[in-house]
Amino acid sequence: MNSGVLGPLLLSDSGVNLVPSAPKPRQLLAFLMLSTPQMVRAGDCITELWGSTPPKSAMSTLQTYVLHIRQALRGPRGDLSHLLVTRNQGYQLALETTDFDRFRFTDLTRRGRVAAAAGDHRTASEMFTLALAQWRGPALSDVRTGPLSSPHLAELNETRQGVLEQRIEADLALGKHRELVDELSDLTARHPTHENVHAQLMVALYRSGERKRAGDVFDGLRRTLGDSLGIEPVPRMRSLYQAILVGSSALDAPVVG
Repeated sequence: MNSGVLGPLLLSDSGVNLVPSAPKPRQLLAFLMLSTPQMVRAGDCITELWGSTPPKSAMSTLQTYVLHIRQALRGPRGDLSHLLVTRNQGYQLALETTDFDRFRFTDLTRRGRVAAAAGDHRTASEMFTLALAQWRGPALSDVRTGPLSSPHLAELNETRQGVLEQRIEADLALGKHRELVDELSDLTARHPTHENVHAQLMVALYRSGERKRAGDVFDGLRRTLGDSLGIEPVPRMRSLYQAILVGSSALDAPVVG
C-alpha cells in the first residue's frame, strides 16, 4: 500500500485509489494520517471536522464517516480495513513505515542530520535530497483542513523549508556554490524576508567571485526588511556582510578532496 500527505492525499493499493470521494471522509482520513501513529480521540475528530459548532448528530455522523473509510479500505485487491483501529472512543491508522511518505521524509531527514553532524556532507546532501523528493506538492493540497490539522501542516512546511536549507548548506560545504546561485536566487525572490537563504546566496555569490552581487543581496534584504517590517537584518547577517566587504578568508570555498 502507498500512503501520503506530502502532496495530494494518497492512499492506494496496487495502483488502485482508496481515498474516499466525499469531502468529509477525505478530511477525516487526512487528519488520521497526519496524526499517525497516535490514537485520535473521537472528540478531536469532531473538532477537526466541524470546529466549535458541531451538529447534534456529530458522533453518529463521525461513525458513518469512519465506516466510509473502512469501506474504501476494502479495495478490489484485498481487505485493508484492519488498518483502521478503533479503541476507547478513538481511531488510529496503522500505516507501515516504508509505505507512508511522512515517515520516509522524517527518517531520511534524521539520517541527513546525523551525517551532517559527523561532517559527512556528501551523505547529508544525498539524504536531504531523498527526503525532499518525498514531497509531491503542497501538503494535502486537495483536502479541506480543520483547526487541529492546520498546525500539523504548518510544522511540516517549516520542516520542509529547513531540510531544503540544510541540503543547500551541505552542498556549499561540497564546493557547489556556482551550481547553487540560480536556485538560491529563486528562493530569495520567493522569500524576500527570509534571512538564512539570503545569507546562503551571499556566500554562494562571494565564492563564485561575485562580491558586488553578494553585497547587493544584503542591501536588498535590508531595504525589504525596513520597508515591510521596520527592522534591520540580524547581527549575523551584518557580520557576514562585513566579511564580504573585507574579503575575509573565512568565507573561502572549502577544499573538497
